Amino acid sequence: MPEQKVTLKPITREDVSRIKTWLEDEEISESWFGRYSYGDPAHLGYHPAEMEKASDAEWERMFSDPEHRMLSICTEQGEHIGELHFAIEESLGDAHLSILIGRKDLWHQGYGTAGMRAALAVAFDEYGLYRAWVDIPEYNTAARAMCSHLGFVHEGTLRKSRPHEGSRFDSVVMGILAAEYKQRADESAEAHAV
Repeated sequence: MPEQKVTLKPITREDVSRIKTWLEDEEISESWFGRYSYGDPAHLGYHPAEMEKASDAEWERMFSDPEHRMLSICTEQGEHIGELHFAIEESLGDAHLSILIGRKDLWHQGYGTAGMRAALAVAFDEYGLYRAWVDIPEYNTAARAMCSHLGFVHEGTLRKSRPHEGSRFDSVVMGILAAEYKQRADESAEAHAV
């Protein structure tokens, strides 16, 4: 599979509308944050239906929050295909990363990996964080494999933390440190230089 390339851009109102539509699909919402106990698709950064009609001031307040940074994932051609969410704990210098590729026809084609690579570059090179981590339900084996491939290390398990299809499942916490990211980036650069 060829390595995909993506760009990260500020979220637009049209992007929010697409996210809302994508999350109406059960499979897509389960791959992101799941559903609230009352049944609506969860989105931990904002409520897409509310943000579609938000005032400019509300929009600015939501998307300038330094603890919840969100970006749209776009193909090289500029097509919006997903979203990144950084829940940043500045006092700890770390971020919980979440990624969604909302176009199911693009799943398992390398866009999630490209998006996560771009997220790590932003987290470490732009935001200057010390650590990034993910929380992946045990049933999402593709996401666990992707994060492992990118250098994330298993740090722990949250027991029965994820409701899914009428049952509860463990989720795996995986993390990567800035120094580990830099070492992998340097090794990759050396390999491409040869």
